[in-house]
Amino acid sequence: MKKNDKSNLPMRTIDKSVLEGIVGKDNIKTDPSDLYIYGTDSSVHHAMPWAVVKPRTTAHVQGIMKYANKNLIPVIARGGGSGMCGQTVPIHGGIILDMKSMNKILEINLEDVYCRVEPGVVDDDLNLALEQYGVFYPPTPASSRIATIGGEIANNASGVRSVKYGATRDAVLGMKVVLPNGDLVSLGAHTRVEASGYQLHKLMVGSEGTLGIVVEATLSFVPIPEFRCMGVANFDVLEDAGKAIGSIMASGATPSMLELVDDVAIKAVNKTMDLGLKEVAAALIFEADGMVKEAVDYEINKMKKICEKHNGKDIHASYDPAERAKIFMGRKKLFPALSKYDDDLASTALADDMAVPYSKMAEMAAKIHEIADKNNIVMTAYGHCGSGCMHTKILMDTKRKDQWASAKKAISQVYEYVRSVNGTTSAEHGIGISKAESFKVEKADSLNLLITIKKALDPNNILNPGKLMQAPENWVTATNLRYAVNN
Repeated sequence: MKKNDKSNLPMRTIDKSVLEGIVGKDNIKTDPSDLYIYGTDSSVHHAMPWAVVKPRTTAHVQGIMKYANKNLIPVIARGGGSGMCGQTVPIHGGIILDMKSMNKILEINLEDVYCRVEPGVVDDDLNLALEQYGVFYPPTPASSRIATIGGEIANNASGVRSVKYGATRDAVLGMKVVLPNGDLVSLGAHTRVEASGYQLHKLMVGSEGTLGIVVEATLSFVPIPEFRCMGVANFDVLEDAGKAIGSIMASGATPSMLELVDDVAIKAVNKTMDLGLKEVAAALIFEADGMVKEAVDYEINKMKKICEKHNGKDIHASYDPAERAKIFMGRKKLFPALSKYDDDLASTALADDMAVPYSKMAEMAAKIHEIADKNNIVMTAYGHCGSGCMHTKILMDTKRKDQWASAKKAISQVYEYVRSVNGTTSAEHGIGISKAESFKVEKADSLNLLITIKKALDPNNILNPGKLMQAPENWVTATNLRYAVNN
C-alpha cells in the first residue's frame, strides 16, 4: 500500500462506551468468536474486524460515522454476507456495520410504481410483500433468500431475469445515504426519469460501500406476468449451446431467462439431488413471460427453433408451475451442488462472473474448460448468458498450495481472454478483493478518476478501505484465506 494511504494504519482502540451511547450495549459485539464469524463472507478471504455494530436507525449510522471519521476507524457495511469477492472482509480491521436490523419496508406506492425500503430488507421478503399487490422487484440474485437490498445496491446485483428486467441499477430511483462525515443526503428521485445534474444515486450502485452508507432506497417494481413458460434444450457440444445463445439474443427475441449449464454443473446437481438430468455437454434453460399467452408462445417457439438449428435436442417447454420448477431446480441449486461434485474438491468463487459479447459466449465456455485442463483444475461454465454473464467456479483441493498457484494462473488466463474480446471483469458479483487485479488492468485509463471520486467523498479513506482499486495484490494465493493451506 502507498505510504499516504490512511487505511494502512495500526489498530486503534475503539471506545465501546461511545458506541454504546449511540446504539446501546446490546448492539455491539467484540467477542473474538463473533468477530471471527464476521471476518468472512462467501468469498475465499478472511480478516478480523475490531468490533461489530448493529445500527437500527439512520441516526445510529450517522453517529457511528461521525465517531469513526474523527478517529480514522475503518467502517465496512455488511448485509447478508452472501458476497463472493470479499467485499465485506475487513482487511484493515475496523467496525463491521451489520445493517440487517434496518429491515423495514417503509412504503409500497402502487399508484406511482415504487417502494421505499431500508437496506436490511431481504430480497425474498420484499417480493413476498409485493406479491399480494401483483407486482415484483426483478433484480433477484440466486442468494435472494439471504441477500439484502443494501448489499444488492452495493454490488449492482442481478439474477436470472436480468436479461429482460435489468440489474439493480436499473431499478433504483433514489436513495438516502450517510456520508463518511455523518451527513445525510438524498440522491435521485421518486420518479422514473430525472435530468437534474449528476446521477449520484447511480454512482452509489456498485460502489461496494466505499463512498457512502445507503440507509433507504426507492425502488421500482413491475407487474407479475400472467403467463410464464419455461423450456430446456440439451446439446452434445458446448459450443453449439453458446452459438444458440448468441443467435437468440440477435434474433430480437425477448427471453425473460436464458441460462447455460455445462456437463460439470449437470453432474454436480445429479449427484447432489438425484435429478436424473441427461448428462450432456450443456443445457440451455429458456423462459418467456408476459400478459398475453400468444405473445409468450411466439417467443418460446422462436427460441425452440433457434435451439434446433444449433443441434439442440430433447427440447420441451411448459407453462405448468410444477414442471417449470423441475426444469429450473438444477440451476437454482447449482452453486451449493458444485461443492459435492467431488468430495476432495471445494467450490471456490474466484474468476466467477465475467461478461462477454453474445458472439463470444460459445468461445468463452470452451475457453474455460481449456484453461481448466491446462492448469489441472476443474472449472464449470454456466450463468445468465442472456445478459452476457458467464459464471465459473474453480473446484480444487484447497489444502494444496500448488492448487492455489494453478488457480491464480487460471484466473489470469480467463481474464486475459475476457479483455481480448472486449468483455468485462464482473457482470454482477462485484470486485471486492478477488477480482481486483483484473479490474485494475481493465480500468487502467480511468483508475485515477475513480481514486479522485473516492478521495472527494471519503477523504479519510474510512469506508471499506482496500477494495476495488485499493485492493492489495496477490490475495488469492497469499495469506488471509479462510482455508488452511499446507506448505
